[in-house]
Amino acid sequence: MILYDYWRSSAAYRVRIALNLKGIAHERVAIDLTQSAQRAPDYVARNPQGLVPALDTGSAILTQSLAIIDYLDTAYPAPAVLPTDPTARAHVLAQALVIAADIHPIDNLRVLNQLTAQFGADQAARETWYRHWIIEGLTALEAMTADLPGPFLGGAAPNLADICLVPQLYNARRFAVPLDAWPRLVAADAAASAVPAIAAAHPDRVKPTAA
Repeated sequence: MILYDYWRSSAAYRVRIALNLKGIAHERVAIDLTQSAQRAPDYVARNPQGLVPALDTGSAILTQSLAIIDYLDTAYPAPAVLPTDPTARAHVLAQALVIAADIHPIDNLRVLNQLTAQFGADQAARETWYRHWIIEGLTALEAMTADLPGPFLGGAAPNLADICLVPQLYNARRFAVPLDAWPRLVAADAAASAVPAIAAAHPDRVKPTAA
Protein backbone atom coordinates (compact mmCIF):
# COMPACT_ATOMS: atom_id res chain seq x y z
CA MET A 1 0.00 0.00 0.00
CA ILE A 2 1.04 3.58 -0.63
CA LEU A 3 -0.12 6.38 1.67
CA TYR A 4 0.01 9.87 0.21
CA ASP A 5 0.66 11.82 3.36
CA TYR A 6 1.59 15.15 4.87
CA TRP A 7 3.32 14.79 8.22
CA ARG A 8 1.24 17.40 10.06
CA SER A 9 -2.13 16.64 8.47
CA SER A 10 -4.65 15.48 11.07
CA ALA A 11 -6.49 13.35 8.53
CA ALA A 12 -3.29 11.66 7.37
CA TYR A 13 -2.25 11.17 11.00
CA ARG A 14 -5.50 9.25 11.60
CA VAL A 15 -4.76 6.89 8.72
CA ARG A 16 -1.16 6.36 9.88
CA ILE A 17 -2.52 5.35 13.28
CA ALA A 18 -5.00 2.90 11.77
CA LEU A 19 -2.39 1.33 9.49
CA ASN A 20 0.02 0.95 12.40
CA LEU A 21 -2.59 -0.50 14.77
CA LYS A 22 -3.44 -3.13 12.18
CA GLY A 23 0.20 -3.82 11.36
CA ILE A 24 -0.29 -3.09 7.66
CA ALA A 25 2.96 -2.54 5.77
CA HIS A 26 2.85 0.60 3.66
CA GLU A 27 5.01 3.14 1.89
CA ARG A 28 4.59 6.84 2.61
CA VAL A 29 4.81 9.42 -0.15
CA ALA A 30 5.06 12.99 1.15
CA ILE A 31 2.68 15.58 -0.26
CA ASP A 32 3.90 18.96 1.00
CA LEU A 33 0.82 21.09 1.62
CA THR A 34 2.94 24.17 2.29
CA GLN A 35 4.26 23.93 -1.27
CA SER A 36 0.79 23.22 -2.76
CA ALA A 37 1.92 19.75 -3.86
CA GLN A 38 -1.66 18.57 -3.35
CA ARG A 39 -2.69 20.70 -6.35
CA ALA A 40 -0.17 19.15 -8.73
CA PRO A 41 -1.90 17.51 -11.71
CA ASP A 42 -0.51 14.05 -10.99
CA TYR A 43 -1.82 14.18 -7.42
CA VAL A 44 -5.22 15.61 -8.37
CA ALA A 45 -5.52 12.71 -10.79
CA ARG A 46 -5.37 10.45 -7.73
CA ASN A 47 -7.52 12.61 -5.47
CA PRO A 48 -9.75 15.10 -7.30
CA GLN A 49 -10.27 17.06 -4.06
CA GLY A 50 -6.56 17.81 -3.87
CA LEU A 51 -6.44 16.80 -0.21
CA VAL A 52 -4.48 14.34 1.89
CA PRO A 53 -4.54 11.51 2.63
CA ALA A 54 -5.01 9.17 -0.30
CA LEU A 55 -4.34 5.46 0.01
CA ASP A 56 -3.38 3.32 -2.97
CA THR A 57 -4.36 -0.23 -1.99
CA GLY A 58 -2.94 -1.74 -5.16
CA SER A 59 -6.42 -2.17 -6.62
CA ALA A 60 -8.00 1.21 -5.83
CA ILE A 61 -7.13 4.69 -4.65
CA LEU A 62 -9.14 5.67 -1.59
CA THR A 63 -9.67 9.15 -0.16
CA GLN A 64 -11.20 10.72 2.96
CA SER A 65 -9.63 9.48 6.19
CA LEU A 66 -12.73 7.94 7.75
CA ALA A 67 -13.63 6.15 4.51
CA ILE A 68 -10.08 4.80 4.33
CA ILE A 69 -10.22 3.62 7.94
CA ASP A 70 -13.60 1.99 7.35
CA TYR A 71 -12.06 0.13 4.39
CA LEU A 72 -9.10 -0.97 6.52
CA ASP A 73 -11.41 -2.13 9.30
CA THR A 74 -13.41 -4.22 6.85
CA ALA A 75 -10.47 -5.62 4.91
CA TYR A 76 -8.24 -6.12 7.98
CA PRO A 77 -10.70 -6.72 10.82
CA ALA A 78 -8.23 -7.33 13.63
CA PRO A 79 -7.92 -5.34 15.75
CA ALA A 80 -11.31 -3.76 15.08
CA VAL A 81 -11.65 -0.01 15.53
CA LEU A 82 -15.44 0.05 15.07
CA PRO A 83 -17.97 -2.07 16.98
CA THR A 84 -20.23 -4.49 15.11
CA ASP A 85 -23.27 -3.70 17.26
CA PRO A 86 -25.25 -1.08 15.30
CA THR A 87 -25.98 1.20 18.25
CA ALA A 88 -22.45 1.06 19.62
CA ARG A 89 -21.09 1.67 16.11
CA ALA A 90 -23.31 4.74 15.71
CA HIS A 91 -22.10 6.15 19.03
CA VAL A 92 -18.43 5.69 18.10
CA LEU A 93 -18.98 7.25 14.68
CA ALA A 94 -20.74 10.21 16.30
CA GLN A 95 -17.77 10.74 18.63
CA ALA A 96 -15.29 10.51 15.78
CA LEU A 97 -17.32 12.88 13.62
CA VAL A 98 -17.33 15.59 16.28
CA ILE A 99 -13.67 15.89 15.37
CA ALA A 100 -13.55 14.74 11.75
CA ALA A 101 -16.67 16.59 10.57
CA ASP A 102 -17.22 19.46 13.01
CA ILE A 103 -13.80 20.63 14.25
CA HIS A 104 -11.23 19.66 11.66
CA PRO A 105 -12.79 20.85 8.37
CA ILE A 106 -13.31 24.44 9.50
CA ASP A 107 -9.87 24.58 11.11
CA ASN A 108 -8.13 23.19 8.04
CA LEU A 109 -5.25 25.06 6.41
CA ARG A 110 -7.29 25.96 3.34
CA VAL A 111 -10.02 27.50 5.53
CA LEU A 112 -7.48 29.47 7.55
CA ASN A 113 -5.90 30.70 4.33
CA GLN A 114 -9.31 31.73 3.00
CA LEU A 115 -9.98 33.71 6.19
CA THR A 116 -6.89 35.73 5.36
CA ALA A 117 -7.49 36.00 1.63
CA GLN A 118 -11.18 36.92 1.84
CA PHE A 119 -11.49 38.70 5.17
CA GLY A 120 -7.96 39.90 5.90
CA ALA A 121 -7.61 37.82 9.08
CA ASP A 122 -4.16 38.14 10.63
CA GLN A 123 -2.39 35.35 12.49
CA ALA A 124 -3.98 36.29 15.82
CA ALA A 125 -7.46 36.20 14.29
CA ARG A 126 -6.73 32.86 12.61
CA GLU A 127 -5.62 31.38 15.92
CA THR A 128 -8.69 32.74 17.74
CA TRP A 129 -10.90 31.10 15.12
CA TYR A 130 -8.97 27.83 15.41
CA ARG A 131 -9.21 27.69 19.19
CA HIS A 132 -12.92 28.55 19.21
CA TRP A 133 -13.92 25.50 17.20
CA ILE A 134 -11.58 23.19 19.10
CA ILE A 135 -13.06 24.32 22.41
CA GLU A 136 -16.65 23.99 21.21
CA GLY A 137 -16.13 20.52 19.77
CA LEU A 138 -14.02 19.05 22.56
CA THR A 139 -16.42 20.35 25.21
CA ALA A 140 -19.20 18.39 23.52
CA LEU A 141 -17.01 15.30 23.09
CA GLU A 142 -16.03 15.36 26.77
CA ALA A 143 -19.71 15.25 27.72
CA MET A 144 -20.41 12.47 25.21
CA THR A 145 -17.62 10.25 26.59
CA ALA A 146 -17.40 11.20 30.29
CA ASP A 147 -19.16 8.04 31.49
CA LEU A 148 -17.40 5.58 29.20
CA PRO A 149 -14.99 3.06 30.74
CA GLY A 150 -11.31 3.69 30.14
CA PRO A 151 -8.52 3.86 29.62
CA PHE A 152 -9.36 4.65 25.98
CA LEU A 153 -12.51 6.17 24.56
CA GLY A 154 -12.96 2.66 23.18
CA GLY A 155 -12.67 1.12 26.64
CA ALA A 156 -10.01 -1.55 26.84
CA ALA A 157 -8.66 -0.85 23.33
CA PRO A 158 -8.45 2.26 21.14
CA ASN A 159 -11.23 2.73 18.62
CA LEU A 160 -12.05 5.18 15.82
CA ALA A 161 -12.83 7.95 18.31
CA ASP A 162 -9.35 7.56 19.83
CA ILE A 163 -7.83 7.58 16.35
CA CYS A 164 -9.44 10.96 15.74
CA LEU A 165 -8.78 12.31 19.24
CA VAL A 166 -5.00 11.90 19.27
CA PRO A 167 -4.34 14.15 16.24
CA GLN A 168 -6.86 16.71 17.47
CA LEU A 169 -5.23 17.06 20.88
CA TYR A 170 -1.85 17.32 19.16
CA ASN A 171 -3.27 20.31 17.29
CA ALA A 172 -4.84 21.76 20.42
CA ARG A 173 -1.46 21.74 22.13
CA ARG A 174 0.18 23.32 19.07
CA PHE A 175 -2.23 26.22 19.37
CA ALA A 176 -1.86 26.49 23.16
CA VAL A 177 -5.47 25.50 23.93
CA PRO A 178 -5.77 24.74 27.68
CA LEU A 179 -6.90 21.15 28.17
CA ASP A 180 -7.98 21.24 31.83
CA ALA A 181 -11.70 21.26 30.97
CA TRP A 182 -11.49 17.83 29.30
CA PRO A 183 -9.99 15.32 31.77
CA ARG A 184 -11.63 12.31 30.12
CA LEU A 185 -10.21 13.23 26.73
CA VAL A 186 -6.76 13.99 28.13
CA ALA A 187 -6.68 10.64 29.92
CA ALA A 188 -7.74 8.76 26.79
CA ASP A 189 -5.15 10.62 24.72
CA ALA A 190 -2.42 9.74 27.21
CA ALA A 191 -3.39 6.07 27.15
CA ALA A 192 -3.50 6.02 23.35
CA SER A 193 -0.24 7.90 22.94
CA ALA A 194 1.50 5.26 25.06
CA VAL A 195 0.58 2.54 22.55
CA PRO A 196 3.70 2.02 20.39
CA ALA A 197 1.75 1.75 17.13
CA ILE A 198 0.05 5.08 17.83
CA ALA A 199 3.22 6.76 19.07
CA ALA A 200 4.98 5.76 15.84
CA ALA A 201 2.44 7.78 13.82
CA HIS A 202 3.15 11.05 15.68
CA PRO A 203 4.13 13.93 13.39
CA ASP A 204 7.46 14.36 15.16
CA ARG A 205 8.29 10.75 14.31
CA VAL A 206 7.50 11.03 10.61
CA LYS A 207 8.29 14.63 9.65
CA PRO A 208 10.93 15.26 7.01
CA THR A 209 14.27 16.25 8.48
CA ALA A 210 14.02 19.69 6.87
CA ALA A 211 10.50 20.39 8.18
